Amino acid sequence: MASLSLILGIIGNVIAMLMFASPIKTFKQVVKKKSTEDYDGLPYITTLLSTSLWTFYGLLKTDGLLVVTVNGAGAALHVVYVIIFLIYAPQTIKIKSVKLVAAVNIAFLGVVITISLLALKGEIRITLVGLLCTGLTIGMYAAPLSAMRRVIAMKSVKYMPFFLSFFQVLNGGVWSAYALVVKDYYIGVPNGIGFILGSIQLTLYVMYKNRSRSVELEKGVESMRKGSYKLHKGTSLPEASIIRQYTQNIIKTRSLAPFELEKFLERDVETALNEAP
Repeated sequence: MASLSLILGIIGNVIAMLMFASPIKTFKQVVKKKSTEDYDGLPYITTLLSTSLWTFYGLLKTDGLLVVTVNGAGAALHVVYVIIFLIYAPQTIKIKSVKLVAAVNIAFLGVVITISLLALKGEIRITLVGLLCTGLTIGMYAAPLSAMRRVIAMKSVKYMPFFLSFFQVLNGGVWSAYALVVKDYYIGVPNGIGFILGSIQLTLYVMYKNRSRSVELEKGVESMRKGSYKLHKGTSLPEASIIRQYTQNIIKTRSLAPFELEKFLERDVETALNEAP
C-alpha cells in the first residue's frame, strides 16, 4: 500500500504540475497583447491561496512530502500568474483584485498560519488546516464556473482553456485515488468534486467547440464585408444589386471549410471592386 501511495503521489505530482503550468500559454498571450481581455483573475487568486495552504498542511504532516512538493511549485507559479494579471488588468478590475489578494493571500493566510502554530497543537491543528484546505480546493475547482456560464452565454469556449479542464479531471481522479489509499479525506473529498466539475467543463467544451468556430467564422465574414465597403470611402459604393448578390454568396459560404471560405471571399471582394462604378 505504501508503494501504491508513492506511485499515485508521484503521478499526481506530475499531472498537477502540468495543470498548474497549463495557463502559461494564456499568460503569454496576456503579456503579448498587454491586456487580460475577458479572462477572470479569480481562479488564479483562489488557487494561490489553496496551494499555499496545502503546502502548509503538508509541512504539518509527517508523510506530507508529496503534498509539499507539488503545492509549493504550484504556489510559486500562481504568484507569477497573479502578478501578470495585476499588471495588465483594466484599472477597475486591478484595484478589486489587489484588494482581494491582500485580503486572502496575505492577511487570511497569515492569520491561519499564526493561529495554527501558536494556539493549536497536534491533530486539532491538522484538522483545522485540513478543513480549510478542503473548502479552498473546492473553491479552486468551482472558480471556473464563471467561465462555464460565459461559455454557455457566448456559445464560445475562447475563455475556457481546454488543457486546464483536461488536467483538472486527471488531477482530481489521481489525487482521489491517492487519498483513498492513505485514508486522507481532506485530500479525497475536494479532488473528487474537482473530478466531477472538470468532467462537466470538458463536456461543455465538446458541446460548444464547433459553435465557437462558427461564431468566429461569421464575425470574420462580417468583418471582411465591412472592410470591402471601407475601400470605397470617398467614392461611390457598389450598386444595391451587387450588394445583394455578394451578400447571398457570403451566406452560402457558411457550409464551406475555412480555407475555401477565405479563397471565396477574396475572389468575391475583388470582383465587387472591379464591378463597382
